[in-house]
Amino acid sequence: MNKGHELISLSNALGAREILKKFLAPTPLRQYPSLDRLIGAKIFVKHENHNPTGTFKIRGGINLMHQLRGMGTKGVITYSTGNHGTSVATSAKMFDLKAVVVVPEKSNPLKIQSIKDAGAELIEHGKDFEAAGRKVTQLADERGLYFVHPANEAHLINGVATEFLEIVEMVPDIDTMIIPIGAGSEAAAAITVLKQICPKIEIIGVQAQASKAAYLSWKQKKIVSASNTTFAGGVATGTAYEVPFSLYKNALDDFVLLTEKELYQGIALAAHHTRNLTEGAGSACLRAALKIRDRLHGKKVVIQMSGGNASGHELQKAMTQPCLESGFVDY
Repeated sequence: MNKGHELISLSNALGAREILKKFLAPTPLRQYPSLDRLIGAKIFVKHENHNPTGTFKIRGGINLMHQLRGMGTKGVITYSTGNHGTSVATSAKMFDLKAVVVVPEKSNPLKIQSIKDAGAELIEHGKDFEAAGRKVTQLADERGLYFVHPANEAHLINGVATEFLEIVEMVPDIDTMIIPIGAGSEAAAAITVLKQICPKIEIIGVQAQASKAAYLSWKQKKIVSASNTTFAGGVATGTAYEVPFSLYKNALDDFVLLTEKELYQGIALAAHHTRNLTEGAGSACLRAALKIRDRLHGKKVVIQMSGGNASGHELQKAMTQPCLESGFVDY
């Protein structure tokens, strides 16, 4: 199957929406008055954490498995820090396909259990995302399985793009969209939809300071690698990836980096203002909006809440962050 960016388009996103209608309901897009006051803007939160599997990634998984089943594929293999793997495992089961997921050692236990619960074979290998990827390259040929790349897969991105169709239908005059970036499928999807429908929209990416390969690649306009040590699995990648990077390298308007402390603060911020428990990447956009609130003043801003699969340890640590009714003591 062609995995290149030439298959990523607004028209294919619209086609993916027709497929996904059979399996998923649109996720909520909500406003919280306390966030509007805190940030000084009209803040809309897109709750992708309310999807089955707790993340946006299930959209891409269903769209891809629909395509693969039509090709007679017997099974799939992928690597993941958790959310992508859960999506692949869950969507493969929906279409009666075998799934194998390789995760780094010491990955989030909640996400590991979700992959197992979906019926996939789980293999723990290597210390990080990239090491798990190298293992998959070896196993894919040995087992004759289709390799689902976490980022360089057009049908995944077209599926993910359906969330931005939902957003723009509800708030057609968005000024700013804030999205987390790990492997980059969501950034590619947002750009594909929003930059065509709302050409003047500002799209801002968010990544961890401790895993900033996508940021450095965007800054230097070429794919580079960097250290990858953040706890926030959804943004924990040590390199940028070709297909999404080709779309976001010139289309992102800005990039915000968050410290590990700020990522934990984001989890507490989301719990306090939205009553949602999120993972580090899931609330990164909310914390980023607070960090750059001066530039967002008076604008209509959509914040993507990408996932809610935090471990118990992460939630416990996040809830020890100093907090006031109006937000964080040290913001």
